[in-house]
Amino acid sequence: MTDAVLTNMLIAPQISAADAAMAERLTALRAAIAAAAAQSGRSEQSVTLVAVSKGHGAGRVRAAAALGLTHFGESYLQEALAKRPALADLPLRWHFIGRVQANKTRSIAEQFDWVHGLDRLHIAERLSAQRPPAAAPLDVCIHVNIAAEASKAGVPAAELPELAARVAQLPRLRLRGLMCILPAGQSVQANRAHFRALRELLAAIDAGRGRLDTLSMGMSADFREAVLEGSTLLRVGTALFGPRKRREPDGPDTAGGPAEANGPAHGGAAQANGPAHGVGTTHGRGTTHGGGTAQPGGAAQVRGPAHGSGTNHCGAAPSVAAVG
Repeated sequence: MTDAVLTNMLIAPQISAADAAMAERLTALRAAIAAAAAQSGRSEQSVTLVAVSKGHGAGRVRAAAALGLTHFGESYLQEALAKRPALADLPLRWHFIGRVQANKTRSIAEQFDWVHGLDRLHIAERLSAQRPPAAAPLDVCIHVNIAAEASKAGVPAAELPELAARVAQLPRLRLRGLMCILPAGQSVQANRAHFRALRELLAAIDAGRGRLDTLSMGMSADFREAVLEGSTLLRVGTALFGPRKRREPDGPDTAGGPAEANGPAHGGAAQANGPAHGVGTTHGRGTTHGGGTAQPGGAAQVRGPAHGSGTNHCGAAPSVAAVG
């Protein structure tokens, strides 16, 4: 062993096995996202990876940031707020991806850059009223119950146009687009059909105006199908960080109205990224914001690809009116 090699070993930062494994998963995930984006006629830069860091401590977030990730998703408010001080020196953007409870809107409005799970007007009004004047408007996506699951959160597709129009008028919010969470265990064709339906809903309420540029869809188990159908924000946890410990959700909503406890996985959403159903830990990332990548602030192309044979169509999207 030469003196130079020995010196390098002594002064180089030591990488833990967990961090090395995460770096490998991220590399593979980036490659998979790039391939799906190319197949849909888009660039890798049109897709942003939101690393779902719930259940992982500040050290893991810092390690992910060192790999180039800047967008992080949390769905448990107390957990998110507890880890934030240790990461204050990093230029991160925080996404709240769980269902928003009325007694937590002030902290979310003050501490987050994005909210993905918006599905009620009174929550939107509280977020707008409580967003600090010095902060930029809060970027929001409306959660659509795209599979019409009776037990899950999200606004029904038929009620989306009215809610979108009202949210778009709130002064301290900026409506960016739509979000969905799919039922677990579906076929690839069914996943694509639901993602396609959300894309068509976005196009319908935007009516070609270019104001809505975001489709928050795709998690560890279905991110490929989501990218193929036009996703611009992927919410990926398990396929990036590996399995996380289970925990109890934040307490029930006891202020600002009736209790609204976190339902099962935010209708899936409080777990914006459930266990990777059949997706190994070899999937890597989407592009991060910052640097030269396309931020979900620019007019992302949310067009879908030519549909391959065998895909299941869910039919035309419901008739919707454009957001005013």
